[in-house]
Amino acid sequence: MKVLVLGGGVIGLTSAWYLSQQGHEVTVVDRQSECGKETSFANAGQISYGYSSPWAAPGIPLKAIQWLTQEHAPLKIKPTLSVEMMNWATKMLRNCSHTNYNTNKARMLRLANYSQSCLTELREKTGIKYQGRQLGTLQVFRSAKQLQAIEKDMALLKQSNTRFSLLDTKQCVAQEPALSHVQDKIVGGLHLPEDETGDCFIFCQQLMQLAQQAGVKFLFDTEIKKIERNGASIQSVSTSQGSLQADQYVVACGSYSAKLLKPLGITLPTYPVKGYSLTLPIKNADHAPLSTVMDETYKVAVTRFEDRLRIAGTAELTGFDLSIPEKRTSTIDLVVKDLFPKAGELSKAEYWSGLRPMTPDGTPIIGATPIKNLFTNTGHGTLGWTMACGSGKLLADLITKQPTQIKHNDLSMSRYS
Repeated sequence: MKVLVLGGGVIGLTSAWYLSQQGHEVTVVDRQSECGKETSFANAGQISYGYSSPWAAPGIPLKAIQWLTQEHAPLKIKPTLSVEMMNWATKMLRNCSHTNYNTNKARMLRLANYSQSCLTELREKTGIKYQGRQLGTLQVFRSAKQLQAIEKDMALLKQSNTRFSLLDTKQCVAQEPALSHVQDKIVGGLHLPEDETGDCFIFCQQLMQLAQQAGVKFLFDTEIKKIERNGASIQSVSTSQGSLQADQYVVACGSYSAKLLKPLGITLPTYPVKGYSLTLPIKNADHAPLSTVMDETYKVAVTRFEDRLRIAGTAELTGFDLSIPEKRTSTIDLVVKDLFPKAGELSKAEYWSGLRPMTPDGTPIIGATPIKNLFTNTGHGTLGWTMACGSGKLLADLITKQPTQIKHNDLSMSRYS
C-alpha cells in the first residue's frame, strides 16, 4: 500500500517510520530542507510522560485574567479580533471543569505512557542516539499553594500507574544538586522518574536516516498546495513538485494542518500556540541541572543536554507570527538566571520560537476523518515528542486495520462531532 505523509516534523516522521515497519511504501513531503526544522527544532527537550496535562484546567479562567497584567505570566494574549482564536479560546474554557480536566488528562496519560513503551522499544531495537537521558523531570514549587494544588494530579497519576514522588526542599536538592544554591526559593517538588530528555532535532535526523534505510522516500523543499478530493476519497495532493498520488493520506502538518483541511470541509479545532526557547552552552556543569527542572510558577523548563542547556516556555496566542520580541523572551531569561545563574554562557544564548498545534482539550487528533482514505496525526500541543512514537504506531495500526494496543476512539476528530 502507498501512503503519503504530509509533514516531516517528529509526528509525521514517526508516522512514516511505523508505516514502513509494517511493509508499506511511504513518502514524506515537507517544505523544509530536512526533517524537524520547524516546531520540532528547538523545543524544550522534554519527553514528559508524567507531566502530560491539558492546559484547560479548573482555575485557569481566573488565572488567565490575572496573567494579563503580569510581566512574566506563562500565557500572553495578543489583542485581536481573530474569529479562529476566539472560537478556540471559548472551546478551551469549556474544558476547564473538573470533569473535563480529569477525562482529558486520563486520555493524555494513556497515550503518553503507550508512547514511552514505543520509544523504549525503538531505542533498544535501533540504538538511536539523541543526547538522551532517562533521569526524570523535577517539577519545582515556589509556594505552599502549588503543593496543595498538585494533590489532584497525583491521584490521576496513580490511576494511570505513572510513578512519582512528592519531595520536600531537601529531597529536591538531593535529586538536582545544583538547586542547593537557590534552595530558599523552593518549597518542594514533584519528581517524575520515568520522564526523559534529549534533543528532538537530533532525534529527527537520526530517525530520518533509519527511515531512509527502511525505504521511506522524502520529498524536501516541496510546498503542499492543495489536497484534491474526488467524491468520498482523496485523489491526489498538489505540490510545488507536481501532483502526488497514494492509497492513503496522512496530514501531520502541525499548526498548518487545519488550514490544509479546511477546503475539504474538515474543521480541526486547533490553534497555533507560540512558544519560545533559548539554548546556551554550559560553562559550569556543577551549577547546571542533571535532567529537566520545570518551574511551576512560570511554566518554564530548563533541560540539560550534553554540553548545552535548553530553556523553554511561555504560551502566546498571536496567530502564525514567529517573530521573537525581547519582551517575550524575558521570562525564560528570568528562570535560568534565577534557578541556575552560573550554569550557562548567557552571552551566547540562541533564541527560537515555534508554533505548537493545540486542541481545546489538550488531546491530539489521531485517526480517521470523514474522508475514507484521509487520516490525521496532529494537535499534540507542547507534547509532540512525548507522544510521537505512540501516536505514530497507533496511526499505522489504524491505517492498516491492525489491532491497536490502546483505546483510541476518543483520540480521533469524532469526539468533536
